[in-house]
Amino acid sequence: MIKKITMWWLVVMLLFVFQSQAQQLAFPTAKGFGKYAAGGRLGTVYHVTNLNDSGNGSFRDAVSQPNRMVVFDINGIIHIKSKVSVADHITIAGQTAPGEGVTVYGNGISFSGSYDIIVRYIRFRGSLDMSKGTCTVTADNASTIIFDHVSIEWGRWDNLHVKNSSNITLQYCIIGEGIDPQRFGALLESPVNLTVHHCLWINNKSRNPKAKAGIEFINNVIYNWGSNGFVGGHSAAKHYQDIVGNYFIAGPNSTGRNYINLFTSTDYVYQKGNYVDLNKDGKLNGKLVMNEDFRREKATIRRKPWAVSYNRKEVETASEAYRKVVKTAGASLYRDPVDSIMIHQAASLGLKGKNYVHDEKEASNLQALEHSKPVVDTDGDGIPDQWEMKNGLNPENSEDGKRITDNGYSNLEIYFHSIITTPSNN
Repeated sequence: MIKKITMWWLVVMLLFVFQSQAQQLAFPTAKGFGKYAAGGRLGTVYHVTNLNDSGNGSFRDAVSQPNRMVVFDINGIIHIKSKVSVADHITIAGQTAPGEGVTVYGNGISFSGSYDIIVRYIRFRGSLDMSKGTCTVTADNASTIIFDHVSIEWGRWDNLHVKNSSNITLQYCIIGEGIDPQRFGALLESPVNLTVHHCLWINNKSRNPKAKAGIEFINNVIYNWGSNGFVGGHSAAKHYQDIVGNYFIAGPNSTGRNYINLFTSTDYVYQKGNYVDLNKDGKLNGKLVMNEDFRREKATIRRKPWAVSYNRKEVETASEAYRKVVKTAGASLYRDPVDSIMIHQAASLGLKGKNYVHDEKEASNLQALEHSKPVVDTDGDGIPDQWEMKNGLNPENSEDGKRITDNGYSNLEIYFHSIITTPSNN
């Protein structure tokens, strides 16, 4: 009898531990449907030590195997000639790169089919060298992914493509400057449970995004759209879009009133607190968007939100969101010249912005980043010696980085979180 009771309690405790780990936030500021991604927690630490396209120490090799915490000993531009595929249970800690951070440039990054991914503070940029239908970032048939402070630019079809995926968050990202032939922002097609908040959508001809999806779209800025801003699903399938607290701001390339467009009666929209500024006068002085504006575009209006993942008490006003997005969106620990140009365009409030461009050379100036020395990490656990000594860890013990603390994060993750500071260059 005692053995049965002991076994029963053991099962209960194991279930409790499993559930607790399953509900651990990816990092303290993670929000939305992807907020519980575990990434490579407790996995192997992989150091990216060079800017090579492939081989030992490369970014491609780092993300090729599951259960890895990817840290960067180098900074600069990684030129890739073919698509990089990311395995399951990966944390890409772009904030660990020294100096001006890391840009992966030249082809696409695929998270398709992947599960449990954390991506922070890195730039993904395509190029005209990609095939015609290539997107810079693809996350099809994927699940439980959070992109935080990621710059996604220069896609040939869309900058971002998400299809048949679930529990995805994009927060504080820049999705901008699509290039020839489509120059589109993102196609979000049939994902279930998708959160997009505090992102900057800029200099895209259309699809900012195209939401054939179940999506909560909260506190974003859509700037200098071309033919269309936010696009509905406009298909026979049912789509649910919660559109709350966003600011639509026309730029030099914006024409007409198509900041929202291409909805049908199968697009079920809950909207609240959105503003649109069409006068291009350099001032933030838009007007409140009304339900009638969406009805005019044939959308079906809902009285209650479809999604409940994002804490509605934390939703900011559209003006507050604009200021936060301009300050922090993208890989903003250090903004490189490409992102800085786009941020200054958005801050011009209608006066500046790119026209349609053919390739990345016309879009913005991709400059080499100044080389910075890596930190000293004697035991290779991903944590610099200086930080370990300051925080009571042993710089010669590689196991203490994996140790889970009382708050549910490993010491390595706590180090990751400590790096995040006020952006150094805007």
